[in-house]
Amino acid sequence: MSELKGKIDFTLFISANNANPNGDPLNGNRPRINMDGFGEISDVCIKRKIRNRFQDLGQKIFVQSDDRTDDAYTSLKDRADSCAELKAEMGNKKNANRDACAAIACKEWLDVRAFGQVFAFKGIPVSFGVRGPVSIHQAVSLSPIDIISMQITKSVNSESGKESKASDTMGTKHRVGFAVYKVMGSVNVQLAEKTGFSQEDAEVLKEALKTLFENDASSARPEGSMEVCKMYWWQHDEKTPAVSSGKIQRGFTIKANKEHPRKFEDYDISWDVEGCKQPEEF
Repeated sequence: MSELKGKIDFTLFISANNANPNGDPLNGNRPRINMDGFGEISDVCIKRKIRNRFQDLGQKIFVQSDDRTDDAYTSLKDRADSCAELKAEMGNKKNANRDACAAIACKEWLDVRAFGQVFAFKGIPVSFGVRGPVSIHQAVSLSPIDIISMQITKSVNSESGKESKASDTMGTKHRVGFAVYKVMGSVNVQLAEKTGFSQEDAEVLKEALKTLFENDASSARPEGSMEVCKMYWWQHDEKTPAVSSGKIQRGFTIKANKEHPRKFEDYDISWDVEGCKQPEEF
């Protein structure tokens, strides 16, 4: 594994077409929206999709969804205990070394050395945290979004003895007609050196971002309704480039060609920052 060559910045533009990119559980699972009417996707949601893609690409992942688990463990503690070296180090009451525990966890699981993780379990004398080098912003739509709601009904009785002669209202589904969201993130070299996040890991991250919505279809996000339309990837030569991440992200010029965009091509997107390395575009 080779050391990370330099700081990384990345930007994705993803489209949602008749889909619910990220429902808000405190608002009836309606698509997230801010006070100005722009749609949002939480950073936690994006990291979940990245972890799923890491799994699909054959990487070992610590924080797995219950419906996508690829081992027999039903809790994070069980998965941590499955690593004999980590279990022995965390169980050492007298001479436990938190740095050694963190190094073992980072070596074992890609998402730990990428995003970080807190290891604190009941009955374990040692707890520790890992601060990861990969940071993700919450995604925000380029234009205010329209939320479409529809009532859904059931036509089959869930229990016998409760026969009904007509369809009963079951609930409400919400979706975004069309929107393009901007996702921003970066990889910090100093933190990557601490967790062991390598240049090879960065290439896996790049592939995961490019294919973010593969194997992600659901009732709320039918196949093809979510898509990565364009991705920018800056691999800097320095650990701390002269141009900051904030300036890079502000370098985008985005203009809607229509009052109500209905496809990605309805936006003109360009980027230019003087003195900054040109990005790879996908």
